[in-house]
Amino acid sequence: MSFGLYIHWPFCLSKCPYCDFNSHAAGVIDHARWRRALLAELDHFASETRGRRLDSVFFGGGTPSLMEPGTVAALMEAAGRHWSLAPDLEATLEANPTSVETGRFRAFREAGINRLSLGIQALDDESLRFLGRRHSGAEALAALAAARAVFPRVSFDLIYARPGQTRERWRDELALALALAGGHLSLYQLTVEDGTAFAPLHRAGAFALPGDDEAAALFELTQEMTALAGLPAYEISNHARPGAECRHNLIYWRGGDWVGIGPGAHGRLNGEATAQARSPSQWLAAVEAAGHATETREMLDADSLRQERLLMGLRLTEGIGPDRLAGLEPVLDAAGLKRMIDGGFVTRDAAGLRATARGRLVLNGVLAALVAG
Repeated sequence: MSFGLYIHWPFCLSKCPYCDFNSHAAGVIDHARWRRALLAELDHFASETRGRRLDSVFFGGGTPSLMEPGTVAALMEAAGRHWSLAPDLEATLEANPTSVETGRFRAFREAGINRLSLGIQALDDESLRFLGRRHSGAEALAALAAARAVFPRVSFDLIYARPGQTRERWRDELALALALAGGHLSLYQLTVEDGTAFAPLHRAGAFALPGDDEAAALFELTQEMTALAGLPAYEISNHARPGAECRHNLIYWRGGDWVGIGPGAHGRLNGEATAQARSPSQWLAAVEAAGHATETREMLDADSLRQERLLMGLRLTEGIGPDRLAGLEPVLDAAGLKRMIDGGFVTRDAAGLRATARGRLVLNGVLAALVAG
């Protein structure tokens, strides 16, 4: 089973109104202090995972392209000291398409990053303003071109099902995105989460999202267009040419282990769920005092692990293969499984269990029906 490292950088230039990640608008950052702390927490987890082969590193956030490239280089170097590295190690860094980050691309490549994930989110200026982004459509295209000149693998994100977005408008935008895409594209439907700046505005009627039928039509259009372009969905919101899938995220969805360091980072190690302190200041103080800021560490019982692997595995178009599925049988509800098969929401055959196109539209409901108890 593959093994990964997730590094969370919690700072952004500003907080986007749709974002419910552990991210914080930051002023002055003591980069040397943060570098020491991240290295210390990495050392802590490495001491209990020696002998593992590292298959992927993912710098997420927040906006990790605001990190100093020297910090990225130091963390990559430390990872190479602590674990053996896969020959095809995937090292991903998330970035925004502003001039500040774009100017650092070559330095990040020299630090060991070989896959860049650009948070473009929309290709027109009006939508970008609504989403609270700090870049223009032109800057997004320029950043994408700059990234492709430096990194061997580049992905970018878009958010669709925005207010007033019709199928025709999304068709045009997605067609442009597919013309620009390399091997990977992430396409997320806009949702309004509690605790975000959008939540009170949405409740007050300041904007409306597409209804369920229109959202489903946009999702189906997305699947059709990406498949025809050679980037079919391999997960609910992620599309790739064969072999270009994000290997780090596949670790999550296939039930592998990963170390999570940085504020709010989660990890999975030998059946244990780990979570680091969310507050950047509290995380920093805890690491400086104890070498790590683990807030919770829980050994998951067998059924909880099975449920998690069932829920994650069915997000993948490949589903859950027969060998893995055999270990999940204790949490599968037989009556619920029959209902989902008879309703055309899942299929089960010699290749295992997977959601159908219809089932992926209502995956949360499907998963609830499949889990015993």
